[in-house]
Amino acid sequence: MENTNTSHMKYLDILSKSVLVRPGSPAVYKLTPKKEKNGTLTKMSLGEKNVNKTNKTILLVGETGAGKSTLINALVNYTMGVKWEDDVWFQIVEEEEKRQSESQTSDVIVYQIFGFEDKPLPYSLTIIDTPGYGDTGGIDQDDKISQRLLDLFRSDGGVHEINAVGLLLKASDNRLSDRLRYIFDSVVSLFGKNLEKNIVALITHSNGVTPENALKALEDANIKCAKDEEGEIVHFMFDNLQPKEKTKKNEFSLNNAWRTTEEGMRQFTEFLKETGPQKLGTTMEVLNERIRLMACIQNLQERVQYTELKHKEIRQTQEALKKHGEEMKNNKKFTVEVDEVYKEKETVSGGRRWWALWMNYEGAVCCTVCEENCHYPGCTLAWYAEHCEVMKGGRCTSCKGKCAATAHVKEEWIYVNKTRKVQKTLEDVKKKYEENKAESENKSSLLEKLEKEVEELQKEKDQWLEESFNHVVRLEEIALNVDSLSTQAHLDFLIEKMKDKGETEKVQKLEEMKRRVGERSQGALRYRFGQLKQQLLKE
Repeated sequence: MENTNTSHMKYLDILSKSVLVRPGSPAVYKLTPKKEKNGTLTKMSLGEKNVNKTNKTILLVGETGAGKSTLINALVNYTMGVKWEDDVWFQIVEEEEKRQSESQTSDVIVYQIFGFEDKPLPYSLTIIDTPGYGDTGGIDQDDKISQRLLDLFRSDGGVHEINAVGLLLKASDNRLSDRLRYIFDSVVSLFGKNLEKNIVALITHSNGVTPENALKALEDANIKCAKDEEGEIVHFMFDNLQPKEKTKKNEFSLNNAWRTTEEGMRQFTEFLKETGPQKLGTTMEVLNERIRLMACIQNLQERVQYTELKHKEIRQTQEALKKHGEEMKNNKKFTVEVDEVYKEKETVSGGRRWWALWMNYEGAVCCTVCEENCHYPGCTLAWYAEHCEVMKGGRCTSCKGKCAATAHVKEEWIYVNKTRKVQKTLEDVKKKYEENKAESENKSSLLEKLEKEVEELQKEKDQWLEESFNHVVRLEEIALNVDSLSTQAHLDFLIEKMKDKGETEKVQKLEEMKRRVGERSQGALRYRFGQLKQQLLKE
C-alpha cells in the first residue's frame, strides 16, 4: 500500500480545511463546505462555482437505510478524483447510521461540488437530497418535503433543470415496501412526462451482479423510469464499503467493492454526460395544475354545499307562498319560517407569525367579492394573496367570478356556510327575489322567479363540475404520474356528482383513473393510512 503521507499530497489544500474523523486506512475526513440557509432550503457548497463550466443536477430519493448518505459521499469522492490507492475518504454528509438517531428534518439539502472539473468529470455536480422522506415524522413531514421541492424548483436561486432523478434501492430488495412505494409515488408524481427518461435506479449494497430481484420489484410496482434498448430499467450499481477500514483479511474484498462503485460511477456519470437536462417548466405546470385542481375542487365542494342549502331555502319559500300566499298578501305582518343560508368568517390556525415572516406558510386566500375560500388549506410561499399558486395572469383560477388578485386577501379566517331560522313576510320575499314593481304585483311571477333561480344555481353547479373535470384531464395530459394519491382524494366526489348529471362517458373516465390508482398505489395507500392512524392515536 502506498505511503499515506505521499498519497495524501494532492489533497493538502482540502485536508487543511477538513476535520479528521477517523485515522487509519482509509483516513476519514469531514469536509467543511460553505453552508447557506435560505428559508427551507439548505445549500452546502464545496469550492467556487465557475459560470463557464457545465453543471449536472441529480435528485436522490430513497428511504433511510438504503445507503443514500454513502452514495452522496461516493459521488463527491469520485468528483474529487479520489482513488483506492489514495487511502483517504471524504465525507460531506455523515453516514446514515449516525444520522438515524437524530431528529429528522423536512429541509431539502443541496450539495454543490465545484472546482474539480476536468478531473474524472468534465462538469461540476449539484446533488439534491430529500432527508427524512417516509420516516417517523409521518405524512405531515412527507407533505412538507414535497412542498420544499416545489419551493426549490420555483425559487429564483433554486434548481430549474434536472439531469437525473435517482431512485435508491438495495440490491437485496425483492419487493418495494409500502413505505418505499409511497416515497417513489410522492416524488415521481411531482414531475412532467418529459422527465421519465431521466429517472434511473441506483442500486446500493451491490456486489456487481445484475440485481434482478430489485429491478423486478421496480417493474412490478410500475414505477415510471428510463428503459434501455432492451427494455430493461436503466440502473447503476454501487457498493457501500468505501469508508470501511482496511485490514489484511478484508483488503482484497474491499478493493473489489471499490472497483464495483468506480464502475457504477463511471457508467452513471457517462449517462449524465449523454442525457440532456430536463427543464422543470412542465414540472412546474404539473405542480401548479395539481394545486389549482385541489383548490378548485375544495372550493367547488363548498359552493355545491352552499348551492344545495340555497336550493333548500328557495324550495321552503316556494312552499310557503303556495300554502300561505293569500294570508301573506292580506296580512303584511304574517310570517313564514325558512332556513336562510349565509356566510360567516371563522378563525383558522395559522396566519403570520413573527418567527416565520419570511415564509408565511399558513393562512387562507379568500375572495372578498365572491366570499369564497380560494386556497385553503395549503397556500405556502405566498406572502400576499396575489402571489398564491391559484393566481394566474393576475386573476384567480379558483373563485366563481375568477376575480382579480387584488380582490383577495390572505388572512387567519375562512368563509363558512351556515344557516339560520328566519321569519319572513311577503314584502321580505319580494325585496329579495323581485326585480321591479310591476312584477311584484304578480304572485305567479314571483314563483317563476324562484324557479328560475333554482335553474341558474343548477347551471352554475354543472359548470363548476365541468371545470374540475377539465383540470383532471389536463393533469393526465402533462403529468408523469397523474394516478397519484393526491389526485385520488378528488375522484370519488367528481364521480358522484357526474353520475347525478348523467355524464356516463366522464364517469367511466374518472372510474378508470380511480381503478389505476387502486392498482398502482395500494401499498402507498396502506402506508399513508397507517401513518394517519398512528398520528390520530398520538393525538
